[in-house]
Amino acid sequence: MPPTTMRAKFQVASVESFGTSEKVNFSAVCKSGGYPEDGSDEDNTYAKFSPSASCSIHIANPALLGKFEPGQKFYVDFTPAAEQSAS
Repeated sequence: MPPTTMRAKFQVASVESFGTSEKVNFSAVCKSGGYPEDGSDEDNTYAKFSPSASCSIHIANPALLGKFEPGQKFYVDFTPAAEQSAS
């Protein structure tokens, strides 16, 4: 398995429901007013080096509907996918 090249920390900004699907909007963790300089807030590690990011995922899997709520935080690992040969 290739090594992870980047880990980000996202927070659910909003969830839009469309009945049988949802659009979950994520943004990079951040806090208004800044973070303590001693690094005691773990979110600071991510916000300092990835101050801006967003992602939207449209979910149609019934098993995942209603599983995401605004304010929840998630780690997102960006790991290279192995290339598949064309058949």
